[in-house]
Amino acid sequence: MFDKLFHNENPIIRFCLRNPGTVVLAGVLLAAAGLYLALNLRIDTDYSKLIPEEYPSVQSLERLREQVGATNEAAVILQGSSFDQKRAFAVQLIPEAMALTERGSDTPYFSRYEFRKETEFLKSHALWLATDNELRIIEEYLEEKTELARLQANPFYFELEDDSDRADSLGSEIEKTYEDLIGSEYPVSEDSLNMAVRFYPIGPQTDVEYIRELYEDLDKVTSSLMARFGDEDLRYLLAGRLLRNLVEIDAIYSDVRQSFAAGSMMLMMLVLFYFFYRNMRLRTPQRALSRQFAISLARMPATAVIIFLPLVLSLCWTFGVAWLTIGTLNIMTSTLILLLFGMGIDFGIHFFARFSEEREAGKPTPEAILITFRTTGRAIAAVGITTAAGFFILMLADFRGFSEFGAISGIGILFSIAAMNFLLPSLILTLEKSHLLPDLYSGGVPHRLKKLSENGLQKKNGTMTLAATGILSLAVVAASLSLWFAPGVGFEYDFGKLHPEYESYNRVAREAHKVYSDRKTRNAAYIVAESPHHAIELSRVLRERMKADTISPTIQSVEVLQDRYPFTESGQKEKRRRIQNIRDMLKDPFLSRSDTEHYRQLQRAASSEELPPLREIPDFILEPFTSADGTIGNLVIIYPGVGLSDGRNSMDFADDLSGITLNDGTVYHAASTSIVASDMLRLMIEEAPRMIALTLTFIILVKLIIFRSFLWMAIALIPLITGFLWLFGVMELAGWKLNFYNIVVMPTLLGIGDDSGIHLVHRYLEEGRGSILKVVRSTGEHVTVSALTTMLGFAGLLFSSHPGMRTIGELAVTGIGLLLLASLVVLPSALQVLEAITGGHGGSTPQPVEKKREEPIESK
Repeated sequence: MFDKLFHNENPIIRFCLRNPGTVVLAGVLLAAAGLYLALNLRIDTDYSKLIPEEYPSVQSLERLREQVGATNEAAVILQGSSFDQKRAFAVQLIPEAMALTERGSDTPYFSRYEFRKETEFLKSHALWLATDNELRIIEEYLEEKTELARLQANPFYFELEDDSDRADSLGSEIEKTYEDLIGSEYPVSEDSLNMAVRFYPIGPQTDVEYIRELYEDLDKVTSSLMARFGDEDLRYLLAGRLLRNLVEIDAIYSDVRQSFAAGSMMLMMLVLFYFFYRNMRLRTPQRALSRQFAISLARMPATAVIIFLPLVLSLCWTFGVAWLTIGTLNIMTSTLILLLFGMGIDFGIHFFARFSEEREAGKPTPEAILITFRTTGRAIAAVGITTAAGFFILMLADFRGFSEFGAISGIGILFSIAAMNFLLPSLILTLEKSHLLPDLYSGGVPHRLKKLSENGLQKKNGTMTLAATGILSLAVVAASLSLWFAPGVGFEYDFGKLHPEYESYNRVAREAHKVYSDRKTRNAAYIVAESPHHAIELSRVLRERMKADTISPTIQSVEVLQDRYPFTESGQKEKRRRIQNIRDMLKDPFLSRSDTEHYRQLQRAASSEELPPLREIPDFILEPFTSADGTIGNLVIIYPGVGLSDGRNSMDFADDLSGITLNDGTVYHAASTSIVASDMLRLMIEEAPRMIALTLTFIILVKLIIFRSFLWMAIALIPLITGFLWLFGVMELAGWKLNFYNIVVMPTLLGIGDDSGIHLVHRYLEEGRGSILKVVRSTGEHVTVSALTTMLGFAGLLFSSHPGMRTIGELAVTGIGLLLLASLVVLPSALQVLEAITGGHGGSTPQPVEKKREEPIESK
């Protein structure tokens, strides 16, 4: 069946040869439509989109976003020497910013803002809003201070250094707690030069265009107000964690664009230089060198069009379909244009190079195309289908980083096959018909090449076999050592080492951190309970887990609103009792003589005798515990006690917060991006070996179908297996690790490594016994250029500012280079040894295939 597709009577290739202009026009029109759709593609950095929606962590995070809204903010940092001017500006800015709406919509950008605290209210009601633990610290502090005052009243007392240490320590805790709860009325830096206003958006925080428009509109409003204010001393900066999302996505876009631009330019230069070199080799003694140089130079633009136009059109088709089927790109699929550009150009190089060989031999263009289609076209299809199938296997993965990567890659490879097997021949005929393709082939085959093919390529000798045996032995030893070292290649769990430092953002963030710090809440996890009663029970269960986990605790603290504001009558009564106890302790005659700042603060904090109504509690205290529907007190906030940039800590934290079962049987799961990231890591690490194994298995099966021989299937696998094993040895020597970004390179290398083995073995089977040198000189040359083009496609990532993206370039370039080395050295050595072993037993190695004269087809 596969062979029949590449028979001379294939109706598709016949139609292309008879109607080349129509085929080219149709390809261009489809590409225009694909490009129009592809321009809508966006990169989504949301980790929750990479794992299945049925995962509890994803469902919990979606519920949190619906009930709580934004966790990342946009901020305006005001700078100037006048505190009053900054405050006046902020007061005018807030209503204008809150009135901003999304472009083309009446939906406001922001749901709430943070600016001024009701500190006077807090100072008078601080004890009513203190947690049980904070009240305990106050009680212990007063007991220690009272006891110390009694001792100091004794005339025979002399103070020891340790006597006041305990009280001072508790006093420091009270001071910190008081500052956290009360703070300053306005968010200003210690030197009062910076003031901040924070706004919390309603819309999606992973939509780069939404974020960009939000900041642009906020900047316009702020700039306009600044112009009206007319104070030259007053300046502003846009900041906030939401800005980091924008900076990161812009950096990825920039890296991909720059990598693609640099890689494609180098790739184009390499391909054109290669075909220029091939054309210069065709000079015959009758043609002057200057004449050949001029003709070769004139042919370069046409060569560029023939090679690159079908590829560019196939990329437009691919990403147009990607938008229709998937809609967005993720961190992994964002680099696919580099992969598909590098791999797709391979097919064009192989087809055009073989076509050129047939033309060099004197074949007319239609006949040369048919021969190339039947031979190299068949190999291209075999390689492409095998590679595409290997990528499509990734679609079985639950991890969408793999499945979407596999889907888009597989579609792109199939489109590349179609473009190079059908569109490229049509383009050649169109250019020839338009007299835009200079003819280099009228001189026949150069004498030196013919002589080489007749005298040099069929020779076999003991020296070659001995050298081939030595090479195979060294390759086996190197592969064995690499296999031994492979378990030592670890996985990089620390995301901090993979994230770049964005100086433009860090500069603004440093100014923002002078005013406020989000370190406490940045990695917090949340649980949206069905009721305030469930929230209290959840906090109890989590605190019990904290006490029970003495080996590897990951939870630092748990907060619910009821810790500060009791909802139940019994809770209010107990807090009233404790506050009265503190009042009584403050009246102690030994302590009442104290006139410290702590004493005066505590006196005022205890001055309110009744719990204030909930409506009087400041918004900034209620908002962290308020759902979008207005429900107050059903949120639980869990603060981690470990750094979650390390994936192992993140997974431990997720384990401690999973499957929380209450007395009535209700099960809750905590929500945070860190927990989603931990599930993503588990899924990726679990599925990666399985996907690689499935891909390799499928490649083996397809090779078996193509070659219909276990022997030739195994030989064609030599470059893939050898180069893949060598890579692990290089990684161990270089100290490289697999990580979230570069792990997708592994199945990619399987597809790329499969290419060269099929092309070389297919050409060897076509040429027959004794053709190893000829195959290496011709197809091996094409394989080399193809591999170099793919390497150049990834090489731009080596200069990326993003450490994770840079590791993709390092692994891909090294892996492809090793696969090329195995293809050009190990595979020919294996063929040489095989010929030597089977030399006297006839039939084990192929004989030359008889070439048939093709009937020319006249194009319209």
